[in-house]
Amino acid sequence: MEQPGILLTAVNTTTPGMIGEYPLVELRGISKAFGHVQALQRVDFCVFPGEVVGLVGDNGAGKSTLIKIISGAYQPDSGTILMDGKPVTFHSPRDAMMMGIATVYQNLALVDQRDVAANIFLGREPTKGIVIDRRRMVEESVQVLQQLRSDIPSVEVPVGLLSGGQRQAVAIARAVHQAAARLVIMDEPVAALGIEESRKVLRLIKQLKAQGRAVIVISHNLEHVFSVADRIVVLRRGRLAGVRRREETNAAEIVRLIVGAEHL
Repeated sequence: MEQPGILLTAVNTTTPGMIGEYPLVELRGISKAFGHVQALQRVDFCVFPGEVVGLVGDNGAGKSTLIKIISGAYQPDSGTILMDGKPVTFHSPRDAMMMGIATVYQNLALVDQRDVAANIFLGREPTKGIVIDRRRMVEESVQVLQQLRSDIPSVEVPVGLLSGGQRQAVAIARAVHQAAARLVIMDEPVAALGIEESRKVLRLIKQLKAQGRAVIVISHNLEHVFSVADRIVVLRRGRLAGVRRREETNAAEIVRLIVGAEHL
């Protein structure tokens, strides 16, 4: 396993595409237990603006716990969270959202019977007097989807009629819009998608990066991780097993870190 301090050394290293002196989000020494189960133990993690980080590990490695701490759903038992180099505390997902952190979970949480614009504004519908401002919903939905260069034909199409990749685009658009997202966390974004639909979602991730947004991608598909990630962070049994820059590693090494077989 990596020795303490290696990640913090990497944090201060200039990397193409990174913007600013500090990481956008940095976690130092994060631990979290659920009863007798130690989900995370002194984990360090960071992501810079304009950077895509692939977060990988076997089932039970602690990935979900880590992203729920970043997104405010869980609070750590110990450790520090920083944004732009300053300590912050998230008491709820709303706190994280107010700081520009948005999470797109695997189930997407879309309403198939409602159209694209309604899903992007779900639960936050703007009003003009006592009437929903449908025109604003349509205009802003078109704008955010254009920013993502999505291929959705119309924001007035029911989401249930869209392809898997298009549904992901709607979920990402909602996250970007509602949080004015500086960081987008994506949990298994191409799970159960075909080859072409997966390519569309991976292009969306690259588009977020091109806009200067940070992205964390949690995935079991290493081919997809290597196609978009600048760095790859490996968790194993709740601990940091390794951090590698994409161009300095390969899938075989990442698999060895995941399973704990460094000498194979």
